[in-house]
Amino acid sequence: MFFIFTAMQLNKNIKNFINYFLGPLLFIWLSYSIFRQIQKQPQLEESWSHIRQSFQSYNIIYLLGALILIFANWGIEAWKWLISVRTFYPIKFIQAFKAVLSGVSFSVTMPNRVGEYLGRIVYLPEGNRLKTISITLVGSFAQLLVTIITGTIGLIILKSKLVDSFPQFRIWYQFALYSLILLALIMLLMYFNVAGLVTVFNRWIKNKKYNYLVEAVKNFHSKLLLQLLLLSLLRYVVFVVQYIFVFYLFQVNIDAAQIAITMSVVFLAMAVVPSIALVEVWLRGELSIKLIGLFSSNSLGIGFTSVTVWFINLILPAIIGSLLLLNLRIFKKNEKH
Repeated sequence: MFFIFTAMQLNKNIKNFINYFLGPLLFIWLSYSIFRQIQKQPQLEESWSHIRQSFQSYNIIYLLGALILIFANWGIEAWKWLISVRTFYPIKFIQAFKAVLSGVSFSVTMPNRVGEYLGRIVYLPEGNRLKTISITLVGSFAQLLVTIITGTIGLIILKSKLVDSFPQFRIWYQFALYSLILLALIMLLMYFNVAGLVTVFNRWIKNKKYNYLVEAVKNFHSKLLLQLLLLSLLRYVVFVVQYIFVFYLFQVNIDAAQIAITMSVVFLAMAVVPSIALVEVWLRGELSIKLIGLFSSNSLGIGFTSVTVWFINLILPAIIGSLLLLNLRIFKKNEKH
């Protein structure tokens, strides 16, 4: 919690540096790196031919399935936010769904999806907006926890394959694995004792007028926390299924279980690497080519999959969220706090 509040107070110059210099620089470097790896792919022309054929065959159903799952993905996130907000303010699902999509539109160009908080709070009446920051953090923490646990399991399952393929990381592998197991245990303890963390936070903050920002989290009982964790797991499964569908669309024909296990490691890496959404797609593509590439030589299809899933899960919802914001009256009366 301390980390998030600190991140929100980043110096404006640092944010500008990340968004307008470091982001584009990483974008160019990663794009070039992926391009070079695709160029080296054996039977590149054959891969192109298979991809073109996919859009003219029954394989197109995989794309339709991935598109339909957009609503499941963000609908689950909306439900998580809904049951969290209802601890202090009544809200309808459609309102929560609009808020989540608007948050996506804000987050596209901001580091580590910080913009999601801005997009969501405008859908609540003034006086309740800032309270949603802390409860949104809990939902995000639950999603991160699922990503770390599943990614750690993926690392364990893929141990021999990863160590054999990347022997230079053999020692670091053991260190990373035990560190992640310890981190997951600590995060679980923190997550199910979030009310206690609020008490500590209130003692740490000298200016008591800001205490209301985290008071709503005190209503997060064990049952609600478990619900959020299970919904986060369900959303994670939906995301993995989308990847499986799009991999098959682009003729990356490896076992679905293998895709799920390998992508869990990719998601884990993405969770610990700070980035902005416009760079994230290429970073995820780079990691996917490295890891999924251990089981398939179709690097062209792997690269296309990363771009496609990024587009349908982030850009399309961001466009919808932006349109929703056009008709929204943000300021209606003075903030109470």
